[in-house]
Amino acid sequence: MRKIALSAASLSLAVGLGIAAAPSAVAATPCPSGAVCIRETNGTILSRNIFYSYGAHNLSNVTGMRVVVNNQTGGAGFKLCLGYNGTGQCGIMARDPGEYGPGDMTPINSVVLVK
Repeated sequence: MRKIALSAASLSLAVGLGIAAAPSAVAATPCPSGAVCIRETNGTILSRNIFYSYGAHNLSNVTGMRVVVNNQTGGAGFKLCLGYNGTGQCGIMARDPGEYGPGDMTPINSVVLVK
């Protein structure tokens, strides 16, 4: 599993989620190929937090420390935004496959998938 690092400064702006580390208490649920997933705090992934299509996806009840997994193919990326519909301040684009986080998702209201 690849571990990716992003800047800590971006974390406070809901982008960088630090050095990747999967939740250790429970075996983490795999993210399907071609998707971006947000893990629950116990390592599972709810179907509502699996995103396949490009564009903005609004989040609901995604708070606290979470791991975001980029399992897209072909160099596709994602970014996290403070506003709904991919608006407001957004973090840097993350294109590398792997896990990002854990990071505080409380201020995040949308995830944007980009080709």
